[in-house]
Amino acid sequence: MEDILEVYKRPYDPRRPVVCLDETSKQLIGEVAKPVPAAPGQVAQYDYEYVRNGVANLFMISEPLAGQRDVEVTERRTKKDWAECVRKIADEMYPDAERIVLVEDNLNTHTPASLYEAFAPAQAKRLADRFEFHYTPKHGSWLDMAEIELGILGRQCLSRRIDNIDDLRRETKAWEATRNTAKTKVNWQFTTEGARIKLKRLYPSIEE
Repeated sequence: MEDILEVYKRPYDPRRPVVCLDETSKQLIGEVAKPVPAAPGQVAQYDYEYVRNGVANLFMISEPLAGQRDVEVTERRTKKDWAECVRKIADEMYPDAERIVLVEDNLNTHTPASLYEAFAPAQAKRLADRFEFHYTPKHGSWLDMAEIELGILGRQCLSRRIDNIDDLRRETKAWEATRNTAKTKVNWQFTTEGARIKLKRLYPSIEE
């Protein structure tokens, strides 16, 4: 935990970008009856019935110090999906970085071992060597700034019915482009000193 807070204090360096990764799910909901659009003096109307069209997964890749983010929508959230997301970070988003500092929660799929399940050994090792992994503590996943971005995405873009994965991809990419153009950053104010007070129970205690 303290390690992650110190990571966030590092000055911006494109050779060693600090990247946060998190994921969430979105239920794909279809309409039974055609919605009635808003009109003067009348709000939009939606039928309470709906159709479930499955669930999609969203990976949030966020570089908070640069005000950039990328949303990857996948059909599943497996070890191989995580590994492909990591490959994209290394090879497509930051191909020239000397080392990528990756902050994520300690889900069992978030380990270099998942790379070896998805890729040949040489490829998996090449990717693992590109990263410096930092994990949030148990019950402290909110220390991953990507979780903040997911919350904003949910409020600004996903708080409505979307019935298919293609529309979900289009909507999230439009949201992503708007925030990236504005270079919107996270105003992170949580400090190590604050953590020692608020999260005292997560720190080890030493008795004489």
